[in-house]
Amino acid sequence: MSLLALTILFPLIGFVLLAAGRHKLPESLAAIIGVGAVGLSALSALFAGIQFINSQASQQVVHLWTWFQVGDFAPGISLHLDGLSLLMLGMVTGVGFLIHIFAAWYMRGEHDFARFFSYFNLFVASMLLLVLGDNLALLFLGWEGVGLCSYLLIGYYYQNPDNGKAAIKAFTVTRIGDVFLLIAIFLFYQQFGTLNIQYIVEHAAEVMSKGSSITIWTALMLFLGAAGKSAQIPLQTWLADAMAGPTPVSALIHAATMVTAGVYLCCRMFSVLELAPQVMVFISITGAVTLLVAGFAALVQTDIKRILAYSTMSQLGYMFMAVGAEAYQAGLFHMLTHAFFKALLFLSSGAVILAYHHEQNIFKMGGLFKHNKFLFACFAIGGGALAAIPYITVGFYSKDAILGAVWAQSHIAGIPLYNCLYWVGVAGAFLTSIYTFRLIWVVFFGPEKTAYHPIKGVTYWGPLAILAVLSTAVGALLKDPVSNLLNSAKIPDFMIPEALEAGVHHAELTAVGIALAGLVIGVILFTVLYSALKAFAQTSLGAGLANICRNALGFDALYNIVFVKPYLLLAKIFGRDPIDGLWLMLPAIVRGGNKFTSARQTGLLREYASSMSLGLVVLLMILVMLQVVGG
Repeated sequence: MSLLALTILFPLIGFVLLAAGRHKLPESLAAIIGVGAVGLSALSALFAGIQFINSQASQQVVHLWTWFQVGDFAPGISLHLDGLSLLMLGMVTGVGFLIHIFAAWYMRGEHDFARFFSYFNLFVASMLLLVLGDNLALLFLGWEGVGLCSYLLIGYYYQNPDNGKAAIKAFTVTRIGDVFLLIAIFLFYQQFGTLNIQYIVEHAAEVMSKGSSITIWTALMLFLGAAGKSAQIPLQTWLADAMAGPTPVSALIHAATMVTAGVYLCCRMFSVLELAPQVMVFISITGAVTLLVAGFAALVQTDIKRILAYSTMSQLGYMFMAVGAEAYQAGLFHMLTHAFFKALLFLSSGAVILAYHHEQNIFKMGGLFKHNKFLFACFAIGGGALAAIPYITVGFYSKDAILGAVWAQSHIAGIPLYNCLYWVGVAGAFLTSIYTFRLIWVVFFGPEKTAYHPIKGVTYWGPLAILAVLSTAVGALLKDPVSNLLNSAKIPDFMIPEALEAGVHHAELTAVGIALAGLVIGVILFTVLYSALKAFAQTSLGAGLANICRNALGFDALYNIVFVKPYLLLAKIFGRDPIDGLWLMLPAIVRGGNKFTSARQTGLLREYASSMSLGLVVLLMILVMLQVVGG
């Protein structure tokens, strides 16, 4: 069997074994199966990647079987490997394996331990199917698979009704995006007569007319589908609530699966998007607005995981800005680096939560630096990469490349709007530095509010150590190999004209300087002026602004008014089924007639005689009227 197929098969086998014996398997065996399945998948991916690179082929297709056939439409279960899917394969299995190892430590003693790992394995398998599928039908199967697994894992603690609501919210909002993607798939089949991804990408310019209505609608539906999975405005409201699941779930969703699917899809279908320039601009605008909204929301959150959730939303905004500016390789490299430092931050936050007896409010923690300097180092490295501290963190090498490309695009395409988007991105970097410092300062140097519980174990510190190294400048060494892979997959690189090189360099330095200024301001606000800041927060203006930001500018409240309440009203009206009520009128009339005529059967002769006389009079009147009309 192909090594490529084994990368998916191993997690699927793990899922089946864990699901079948989840109430009978001891924790240790369940952990071995769950972690081992993804470990074998990662090894298979490694060997498959080595074989692919040594073959020097641009792509490899493994056809397993025909899925179904309807007339000439016969999508196959076929796996496609090229530079882009190999990058995704390595990220999903590599980072996913580290998260699985950490989860085996974090979830010890939890109820339904095996059930958790069965969902975890299925999540990885679904994501691998998504990135390796050679046609849009198979991609959509994996797309729905990760949606299902996110629902199961977000609602893992289903005993709490709020967790169930969060899971339903995530499932519902992402399904809206999935409907848009399904429309895009129908439009692709209408125009191309096939759903083969490579055929569509290679022949897009021949089949689709640039700027035509059908092209714009296809590209727009494609992006809206991606926005649902990657939590971009207006389909972003589910991501923060997804923190209801266990912390390793948050790490897997935010770093290696789910939210990266939208970025992957847009980069994979780049040739289609480029035929709709208006949609490309819209993508960049959406990314910029999302990163700014998420940055303001992260400033005032108190839940450690929600802060990181909004930071993910913000970083995804940068990736979509890159897609809209045609800087696909910069966006994909930032997706990889983000997987490293966001997995590090989420897993570190999981360790902090356990150390403080499952407390998630950062203002009920404090003083962790004196107890656990290793966790501080992990947070410092991950937070530094998130804030793109120059030269020493991997985030600097990916985020600034995006901002430089967006600035350059304003001059290359002659669209001044991109220059505005560049400054929005810079503002986002400024906010990122502030809320990242706030998080680290309060948790590690704030007054200790909760007693510290010592934590230990190689399955705890091992994954964190590896991710910490990859989140430093060491991770930037992957930039050239990643670029080579993407070049082989014909993913365009953003070429900066020689005349703009100095301007791009200046734009990148400006972004770095403002991010560092945000860090300095964060230090001043939360060390020197913290008392004044708390006093301002207690004023009506400060409390109002904090409330707006805490609720992410009120999108949930808006959707509740515009969509939820009208829906509930309609449900209440139609809950009684008025159509069915109309059909019930017929038996009601019959029953009424029966009741009326039955009441006339009294047994009294005089009433019968009166009824007959009345009937005779009516008949005579009818006959007379007919005679008059006829005469």
